[in-house]
Amino acid sequence: MWSVYFKGIAMGAADIVPGVSGGTIAFITGIYERLIVALSSLDRQCWLTFRERGLNGVWQHIDGTFLIILFAGILTSVISAARLISYLLDNHGIVLWSFFLGLILGSVVFIVKAMRAHNLSTWSGLVAGTLMAYAITELSPAEMVVTPVTLFISGAIAICAMILPGVSGSFLLLIMGMYGHVLGAVKEFDVLVLVIFCSGCLVGLLSFTHFLKWVLRRYHDVTLAVLTGFMLGSLNKVWPWKQTLEYRLDSHGEAVPLVQANIFPSTYEQLTGEPSAILWAIGAFVVGLSLVLAIEFLQQRKPS
Repeated sequence: MWSVYFKGIAMGAADIVPGVSGGTIAFITGIYERLIVALSSLDRQCWLTFRERGLNGVWQHIDGTFLIILFAGILTSVISAARLISYLLDNHGIVLWSFFLGLILGSVVFIVKAMRAHNLSTWSGLVAGTLMAYAITELSPAEMVVTPVTLFISGAIAICAMILPGVSGSFLLLIMGMYGHVLGAVKEFDVLVLVIFCSGCLVGLLSFTHFLKWVLRRYHDVTLAVLTGFMLGSLNKVWPWKQTLEYRLDSHGEAVPLVQANIFPSTYEQLTGEPSAILWAIGAFVVGLSLVLAIEFLQQRKPS
């Protein structure tokens, strides 16, 4: 189960970055549908299983060992990587975004190959998912008043996005103006804020996964196509070179980007006077792409 733990670490690291989804990592590593089924098993059937088979039966029913190890990896990553991800975003953002760009593009090919059918329904789902995700990435961030209610609601919304490939829960937190508050609570280990936020996450997670399980069983390929479209549409957010058009003041009085536009590396150098780091970006892109191809190769070598 060490592999599950490390996949959890990768999911947690991805969820911290606004624009990248832990669901994408779950898809790439081949545990997405198992995760959805396990989470959706936390329902009324647990009580019936407990009466018939006891705690061991319930544990098997919910795939408890898998969930505990996976979420231990996610929690480990969120606690330990928050400062590292913040540092990389501030100081090596182009390289980090390039890595995720390669990761997501490779994932799109990976998921399309997993679809059993390629017809009008799946292609329509792909286009619809792409347009929806692109529209989300074009939303401008706002500043929400931080209260226990808004913390709870933002947690419920963000966790739904975090388990959708291509839709970033961190980015939705950014749009709602809650990203800085939540990341700060993780850094400072503000227990009260984290408990309220995680309670919202738990409620959102348990309710949304039932829906995902249902659509995956009834409309498997169309659902995969929509999720793949989400990943394609999210590339608008992941593009490494951006021009900041508007700024806003965060809760600490610091200027942070509000509205950004994608630009070419050469244009970035002209506008900012900073190097485009194009060679480092290409290297990071290749590493991300190669990582997906390596995972796919290992998955194919596993016995069915």
